[in-house]
Amino acid sequence: MSSTTPEDTATAPTTEDTTRTSVARTVTDVLQPRNALLAGMLGIGLAAAGDWTGLLWGLLGALCAGLIPAGYIEWERGRGTWGDRHVVDRTKRAPIFFVILGSIGAGSVVMVLGNAPHGILVAMLALWVMTIGLLAVNTVWKISVDSAVASAVVALLAVVHSPWWLAAYALTLAVCWSRVALGYHTVAQTVAGAALGAATTVAYAFG
Repeated sequence: MSSTTPEDTATAPTTEDTTRTSVARTVTDVLQPRNALLAGMLGIGLAAAGDWTGLLWGLLGALCAGLIPAGYIEWERGRGTWGDRHVVDRTKRAPIFFVILGSIGAGSVVMVLGNAPHGILVAMLALWVMTIGLLAVNTVWKISVDSAVASAVVALLAVVHSPWWLAAYALTLAVCWSRVALGYHTVAQTVAGAALGAATTVAYAFG
């Protein structure tokens, strides 16, 4: 006689559920903010400078906007502050935003002193303002940071390179889907994040 109860049957994950979770986890890890910013800022820097030197400025931008904050999160994880990089508890996210603001601000100062191309500076300013928006919304609602960054990178690349880059919004949609599939955000939270990320291009209208 089987020892499986109706409750066990109802809650047991199906193969389809397991596969979906695995795919969602892969998408969210591969397209996480630090990776998206590394690729995106290199592209923005190259377009801004018009030659290979822009890659160096882009790398600095990626370091300040993505890699340093990611390093901070890993450091706090090591101390046991958070369980993983997702920091699912909204109330514990504020320090991350302040680190991002400080890091982007410091990087922008270095860029100004080093006469960095105008385009990369505008992108840094856009990301800085976006972070303020994320911080403000996060005080009352768990807006999706991953969706915001994925959207911002695509939008900024479309502005500095070609509108054809808008096709890469398929990747942004994949990020939004993965965050919902993993239970980290609602659809509304990912849409709001993506919209805020797209709004970073407004900086170029005044730049």
